[in-house]
Amino acid sequence: MSVEPTEIPTTVPAAATRSGPPRWLRPIGVRLVFLLVVFAVVDVVFAQVNSLAVKNPVTGLLAGLATAAIALVGYARLVGWLEQRKVPEVGTATLRPQLARGVGLGIVLFAGTILLIFICDGYRVRGWGSVGDAIATFGLMAGVATCEELLFRGVLFRIVEEWAGTLVALVVSGLLFGVMHLLNPGGTGWGALSIAVEAGLMLGAAYVATRSLWLPIGLHLGWNFAESGIFGSTVSGSNGTVGGLLDGASHGPAIISGGAFGPEASILAVLIGGATAILLLRKARKAGRIVRAPWR
Repeated sequence: MSVEPTEIPTTVPAAATRSGPPRWLRPIGVRLVFLLVVFAVVDVVFAQVNSLAVKNPVTGLLAGLATAAIALVGYARLVGWLEQRKVPEVGTATLRPQLARGVGLGIVLFAGTILLIFICDGYRVRGWGSVGDAIATFGLMAGVATCEELLFRGVLFRIVEEWAGTLVALVVSGLLFGVMHLLNPGGTGWGALSIAVEAGLMLGAAYVATRSLWLPIGLHLGWNFAESGIFGSTVSGSNGTVGGLLDGASHGPAIISGGAFGPEASILAVLIGGATAILLLRKARKAGRIVRAPWR
């Protein structure tokens, strides 16, 4: 997978313009908390909207795409104003190639994961789902992937990296991403840890490798859509998905199948996601995109 050269976003300048943020919002800690609160609220509100709209394929698709677009525009304008800079991480120049590459890669990675689980007798197909469910699920996951990536990679990872470097940002954002999934009905400690490694690290590495949010958004969307919209599996212990083309079910030991949490709690998913993260970080290191902690 090739990586386009992208500038690392600059930090907040010492002096803001007249239209810039008030002085009290400029410190990195205040800025981080402010943006986390804003986008956490956006995530919760849009999740509720999408969970209602997903009952119909048309409204589910339209609501998911609309909430994703609104969140992206809001991020670009708010961050651009607050940090007094251009916002290349959501720039349109790399939108199509990186988003398409991410979606395709996410689908391939999950398809490979579920194939391995199937070979180990950890996944079974109970029957067919429906095209309508798959369309609604795609819309739902478009909204989910976009809002979560803006929150965890666009805000949390990026600002922690600015303060403490890439390694700390990967650990902090990955762990908190996993902890968030404990709130799902089927959330477990192992499931949260699995998500932290296979998704938190992989998606953070995708951002580091490209310095763009399009690849992690696409990866997140492609993985989640394949998981529920194609193979009909439970996503991260959630009961809010509507299904997909197949009606699938976990079978056998949870360490292989993922159990009630879904395939993401399978050790096979952890290995595949972790390996992908390592490959992306190697690309990032070769491109000089790993940020050291300022004190080093």
